[in-house]
Amino acid sequence: MEVNFYLTLLLGFVSFITFSLFFLFYKHRSQFTGNNLPPGKVGYPVIGESYEFLSSGWKGHPEKFIFDRMNKFSSQVFKTSLFGEKACIFTGAACNKFLFSNENKLVTAWWPSSVNKVFPSSVEDNSNAKEEAKKMRKMLPSFMNPQALQRYIGIMDTIAQRHFALGWENKKEVVIYPLAKNYTFWLAARLFVSLEDPEDVDRLGGPFQLLASGIMSMPIDLPGTPFNKAIKASNWIRGELYKIIKQRKIDLAEGKASPTQDILSHMLLLSDEEGTHMKEMDIADKILGLLIGGHDTASATCTFIVKYLGELPHIYDAVYKEQMEIANLKAPGELLNWDDLQKMKYSWNVAQEVLRVAPPLQGAFREALQDFVFNGFTIPKGWKLYWSANSTHKNAAVFPEPYKFDPTRFEGNGPAPYTFVPFGGGPRMCPGKEYARLEILVFMHNLVKRFKWEAVIPDEKVVIDPMPMLEKGLPVRLFPHKKAA
Repeated sequence: MEVNFYLTLLLGFVSFITFSLFFLFYKHRSQFTGNNLPPGKVGYPVIGESYEFLSSGWKGHPEKFIFDRMNKFSSQVFKTSLFGEKACIFTGAACNKFLFSNENKLVTAWWPSSVNKVFPSSVEDNSNAKEEAKKMRKMLPSFMNPQALQRYIGIMDTIAQRHFALGWENKKEVVIYPLAKNYTFWLAARLFVSLEDPEDVDRLGGPFQLLASGIMSMPIDLPGTPFNKAIKASNWIRGELYKIIKQRKIDLAEGKASPTQDILSHMLLLSDEEGTHMKEMDIADKILGLLIGGHDTASATCTFIVKYLGELPHIYDAVYKEQMEIANLKAPGELLNWDDLQKMKYSWNVAQEVLRVAPPLQGAFREALQDFVFNGFTIPKGWKLYWSANSTHKNAAVFPEPYKFDPTRFEGNGPAPYTFVPFGGGPRMCPGKEYARLEILVFMHNLVKRFKWEAVIPDEKVVIDPMPMLEKGLPVRLFPHKKAA
């Protein structure tokens, strides 16, 4: 009798769970039917296809998720479910052009809620936060355009020389990725907030690495998880930036700091039409985002430049020849200048090919502001849209032999419009594109005139999490040139 009671209870529980799961699956899938939606699959309730989307990157082939579904469903747009959201993936140059051209008309920027937890805004109202972001994007070009950046090239070269002296010289082996992050973070800290002491840079740099590695991790906010560490690191960094901001206000008032010395000074002095200045904590938020954007993506590119120059001697030799022609014309102690960087055409072609093969920005999300029709399919208001760099970068129809490293792709007129998109496009194209070009070329110049190298781990595995990196950070053996330039 008692056994039958427990058996009945168990069967009832199993039936309840089965019905609940069936209901969840039915409700989940019913959200993705009708209204002439694009074809596709939507995965499981809540998680959708998030694991497949992320794991293809962890395995080193982020394009697999995209290309498998392009082949099965549609070559331009297909539906899916990512990070708990109804989503469509847009692929190809025509899709890139459509999204980039309709920014703030049909679509607007969107980030998963997990990113907002790592980067909390002091602007509580979402519409105000978007207005602040627009103001920021309008302000940045005055610091990031070629004319403004010319005066920073000597500073970049000085920091690069100090970086190589401290981290590379007199060493037989080094690990490239952490060194590249140190270089790009040092530059960003110096140019954005005038922080240049190596000890101060290192003190901030450690938490920044925790922040960067947890931004797009699984959003599990439990002690010890990358996501939890990223949130804690973000809060600590914002506190440190707040102290720097408070001190800068005092220095500006006392004439100890220049109003034009960096972005921080400009932010503190900037006011709107009514004479209202940005709040200090809001400035800390903005500087935090700039420091991440100003160093994290470029460090990945610098690392892959080292990888490919080490693997391809003929390309290294061509870069070395170009850089030494520039170095040999410099007087002892003379720093690089704008004209020098304009001569680095082949070196920049190499860097662009790295950006094609291993784009630091794999893609980005948008949100539909209203219902619209694309390629015959209805895209409902509120759906999340994702454009993918690899849908063109590694598409053989766009770049023949896409997995072959070939800098000549960028000679002449270069790739067709909207096919090469490492910096995005349209109104939201990365405002730091020119800044990134300069810091990468200064890195290449100082690297090749000092060393040749070889990888300690041949064919080291590439992972994307969320940016491309080598699994062990690319350890290399250094071979200094016998006669330093």
